[in-house]
Amino acid sequence: MDHFTRNGLTFDVTDSGPADGEAVVLLHGWPQDRHAFDRVIPLLTAAGYRALAFDQRGYSPGAQPKPVGAYAMADLVGDVAGLLDAAGLDRAHLVGHDWGGAVAWATAERLPGRLRSLTVLSTPHHRAMFEALRRPQQLSKSWYMLAFQVPVLPELVLKSTLEQVLRRSGLPAPDAHRYAARFRQGRTSSGSLAWYRALGGAELAGATSRLRGIVPRVMGGAGASGTEPGAVSAGEARRITVPTTYVWGNQDVALGRAAALATASWVSADYRFVELDAGHWLPETRPHDVAAAILERAGS
Repeated sequence: MDHFTRNGLTFDVTDSGPADGEAVVLLHGWPQDRHAFDRVIPLLTAAGYRALAFDQRGYSPGAQPKPVGAYAMADLVGDVAGLLDAAGLDRAHLVGHDWGGAVAWATAERLPGRLRSLTVLSTPHHRAMFEALRRPQQLSKSWYMLAFQVPVLPELVLKSTLEQVLRRSGLPAPDAHRYAARFRQGRTSSGSLAWYRALGGAELAGATSRLRGIVPRVMGGAGASGTEPGAVSAGEARRITVPTTYVWGNQDVALGRAAALATASWVSADYRFVELDAGHWLPETRPHDVAAAILERAGS
């Protein structure tokens, strides 16, 4: 399959490997697209797995709704379920990086019966992130979440600075160039930033006052990439019952150690924590380590 449709939106899909292999669904983050996993997918298909990656809403040209409310976590999780249904899959191994990791955690909470396993890259469990935001170390990394709430201005600034920002944060130059070019196309800039703007009061209320004091003067400083503090509001969080591996780079510009270590307390199933001497962009920079973690989890 090269696309699927859900609620009038059409999503572009990469579908690789044997059709009868166990499926691995890969969710990209901001401001990536499904090609973030191009170096990982051949390693999965060589091991006999079917790998599916799709451009999520805000990124696929046919799935860029204008209302910010259309980017609520319930819709993002629904898109994952829509892919599984369209591909004829009752269950799959789920992998997510950055914002895709947030969606992966939420899918494991809300639809555990659809998952064989969970592998999350970079992004801690959202409750672990809430706790970490009480610390100045994480607050200093998370200023961009508040900055992205401003209408229009982030799109204008990032259209000219995003490539430089991504390269400074450790993303290889060819990937930074491609993602920045895509960000400037159509409604991708506002669609991708709508993920941040859809964060409700429950998600940001605890952090907003602390973040106001540390937002840099110019958007584009270190840490202007990564994930949000909460995929699901604090009151909805419940422990993960799906076998889980969490992979974190100890040089991540956006996500610190406190949340990474606290994530274990939110998983009640078999859990493995993999710490890499790496930065934030694990699918692009550490594909063999990422694939090894996925394959170890999927085969366990």
